[in-house]
Amino acid sequence: MRKNLAEWVKRYLPAEALSLVATLAAGGAAFSFSHDRTTTALAATWAGNVAYFGCILLQDIRTTRRSRHATGQRYSAQKFGKNIRALVVEFGAAEVLDSFLIRPLLMYYLPLWLGSLSGGILAAKLAADVTFYVPAIISYELSKKRLRNF
Repeated sequence: MRKNLAEWVKRYLPAEALSLVATLAAGGAAFSFSHDRTTTALAATWAGNVAYFGCILLQDIRTTRRSRHATGQRYSAQKFGKNIRALVVEFGAAEVLDSFLIRPLLMYYLPLWLGSLSGGILAAKLAADVTFYVPAIISYELSKKRLRNF
């Protein structure tokens, strides 16, 4: 279990840190420009998603390129497609619920309930991450041997 935990931290923590910054920055910027909570919730959600998945994809590309380089093979469009497919399998179900329902609703309501925009966005992000990571980690563990050994 410790080995898995260390692997998950190495995989997800850099993306989470980048996503947190993007979420807070986009949420703050959107609210200061629009003063609309729906716009703020959506901007925070999607900025965090772009940062998170961009970071995860870059990590996967680097890992695949290193393994290919060691064997003398080049990274190709086919390998990129396999990286994307592995991400869809890992995050697909969790991401649909997270991006279109859970996270935007929490991003909308928690700042209202807590009376703090940044505190509410941070609380919403942390609460949504719990419902996101349970299915994501299960999918990752079930698929990593078949989809990540290029």
